Amino acid sequence: MDLKIVFTGTPGAGKTTAITALSDIPPVTTDVANTDASLAKVTTTVGLDYGHVDIDEGVRVRLFGTPGQQRFDFMWNILVENALGLVILIDNSRPDPLADLRLYLDHFAELLPRLNCVVGIGRTLECPLPTLDEFADLLARHDLAIPTLAVDVRERDDVLLLVDAILAQAEAAA
Repeated sequence: MDLKIVFTGTPGAGKTTAITALSDIPPVTTDVANTDASLAKVTTTVGLDYGHVDIDEGVRVRLFGTPGQQRFDFMWNILVENALGLVILIDNSRPDPLADLRLYLDHFAELLPRLNCVVGIGRTLECPLPTLDEFADLLARHDLAIPTLAVDVRERDDVLLLVDAILAQAEAAA
């Protein structure tokens, strides 16, 4: 059985890194030289990232990463099609992480009530504010009960925890 999980989030939130950390294969990426001076990174994803992980006998989770830049948001809709779940990655070191999350909640507003979802908050050790409770409050104001976890996207176990949260939601709904 093949399952599809999509990773989305702002540029630099760690989508490519998370997929690389978890994938059983070297991921396919569409990174190019960054020309956006507002982003403090050398490369950026312009199409998608892809990897997969075999989690059980006969169960493969296909991992897709969206580009982070809003100008590529048409790809977000294409990639989330037929997905079992959505991982929203937020970089807590950005100027307004709560506004970043609102952007994705608004973009996926029609899908979120029926799509398994988890929010992963990165860089919480160096930037503890906003807190996970503040993210949970924002989700509650949108009438969404979405698990929110602090993660290090470089750590396979942390990324696997995000995938497990999606799988647990799907199993509970079945």
